Amino acid sequence: MFLPHRILEEKLLRILAEDLGQGDVTTALIVPSEATAEALVIAKDSGVAAGIEEARVLLESLGLSVEVLVEDGEKLKAGQRIIRVIGDLKTILSVERTLLNILSRMSGIATTTRKLIEKLRKARLKVAVACTRKTAPGLAYFDKKAVLIGGGDTHRVHLDDMILIKDNHIAVTGGIKEAMRRVKERVSFSKRIEVEATNLEEALEAANAGADIIMLDNFSAKQAKKACFLLKKTDSSKKILIEASGGINAENIIEYASAGVDIISLGEITQSPKALNINLEITKIKQ
Repeated sequence: MFLPHRILEEKLLRILAEDLGQGDVTTALIVPSEATAEALVIAKDSGVAAGIEEARVLLESLGLSVEVLVEDGEKLKAGQRIIRVIGDLKTILSVERTLLNILSRMSGIATTTRKLIEKLRKARLKVAVACTRKTAPGLAYFDKKAVLIGGGDTHRVHLDDMILIKDNHIAVTGGIKEAMRRVKERVSFSKRIEVEATNLEEALEAANAGADIIMLDNFSAKQAKKACFLLKKTDSSKKILIEASGGINAENIIEYASAGVDIISLGEITQSPKALNINLEITKIKQ
């Protein structure tokens, strides 16, 4: 994922402004205006680094000198130095929490994603691992990018990425067949069509109606296996992609991946990630 430098900078500064309020009163009262310092950002947990580019852009936008010691996607060891920062001490202290929040959350998401993918690869299963739109409000870009850094798929980043006919769309149109008719009547050739199916009958109906992707929503692994068998039997061209979603986690992901699906999407990757423990330590001060 790529954003022009200015756009990314604006996103980051909005997050910082929310934390700063009218200013860091503690730092203002304690730290001399002329003080400069060197600080190190250090990983306290092992994991996958993510948010490094964002950290650099944020710090440099505030006039601080930055030396990046690891790159996005690299594996981290506990105690490893990630970034060296040099500059105005007041600025370093004021940006500290925003900086660490971004790095910790993004690295946590990337680490969780990488673990799931490594588990699948170890079992010799080439199923794509995707997140969902269950992201923190205002942080969708950062959450989705972290999944990508971890080796996963972003699925839809925005609602305009693809057509996804869900249960409420089906309910208000009266059925999958009618929902598909309305979509196909006006949709651009550039958009894939995915249909959410809550049972086997809906999955087969979606396939017959011409869906490109069928999401098996809250199917058990056994039900998903049966659906995959019948869908692949129905789809002689083998162009339909099958996605499993709902109730899938690290404990049962192998069972679902073995059912024959092409994609597994998990809301927990971005909805409840375990943040990586990352600290900032002031190492030198000049007054």
